[in-house]
Amino acid sequence: MSTPKKTTTEAKAKPVTAPDIQAMKGGEKICCMTAYDYPSGLIVDQAGVDLVLVGDSLAMVVLGREDTLSVTVDEMVHHTRAAARGVRRALLVADMPFMSFATVERALCTAHRLMGEGGARAVKLEGGRAVVPQITALVEAGVPVMAHVGLTPQHVAKFGGFKAQGKSAEATRVLIEDAQAVEEAGAFSVVLEAMPVEAARLVTEAVTIPTIGIGAGNVTDGQILVYHDALGLFDRFTPKFVRRFAELGEASRKAVEMYCAEVRKTTFPGDKNTFYMPEAELAQVRKIKVKPKKK
Repeated sequence: MSTPKKTTTEAKAKPVTAPDIQAMKGGEKICCMTAYDYPSGLIVDQAGVDLVLVGDSLAMVVLGREDTLSVTVDEMVHHTRAAARGVRRALLVADMPFMSFATVERALCTAHRLMGEGGARAVKLEGGRAVVPQITALVEAGVPVMAHVGLTPQHVAKFGGFKAQGKSAEATRVLIEDAQAVEEAGAFSVVLEAMPVEAARLVTEAVTIPTIGIGAGNVTDGQILVYHDALGLFDRFTPKFVRRFAELGEASRKAVEMYCAEVRKTTFPGDKNTFYMPEAELAQVRKIKVKPKKK
């Protein structure tokens, strides 16, 4: 007796796993987005993304810092736990912050906290061949690992700023070798950030795991954007590779301006927002004598 095929709705309801993402190589494009708390996790999950990343970018877009270097493991655990409450279907991945995976032992400890305390189902770390020992150890310990090469924001001090990578033949060769190294170490996917589309195409063709682009053109196996960038909630700067799909920051400001105006005009709260006492009780209340408080 044959097993009936699942409907599209039933398939989408099934939680996405790291092997599911890996199996999407070369197929339908993988949709990924960051989230940092319950509301954003709930929204992106309900919208149908395949993978949700609790990125260390929260240091900038949520905590208002200048870069990602200062975010702590405690902060990542806190925000991952919050996002996990809203994500029910997508694969929830947590970033391992700067220096939290400098050694194999630290990497294992950080992953344990992000998954055990935070509720992540995979972790992401930045770097290529240099972090192969960490990726290998994590995978052997049962931790799904998403890698990240190209512009790695945790190396911004080394790069001298947020600069695109892979602009030469030699730099592209290095990117290919890094991507192949993390694949061999066991990573189930790899983020390619800020590189020429030609380099991204070669890297994507050189590995059998999905490549997730951000500023790498449309030739990768999937795309990821920062939630606040995509929705117009962060305006300190806008990278070239970002497209705003909404202007919620401006809409939010206008809504708060309207609120302030109505409060000052006493049109809010109105009758629909106000509780009133039953008439019988009101008659008794009117008998209450209130003595003004002396100044």
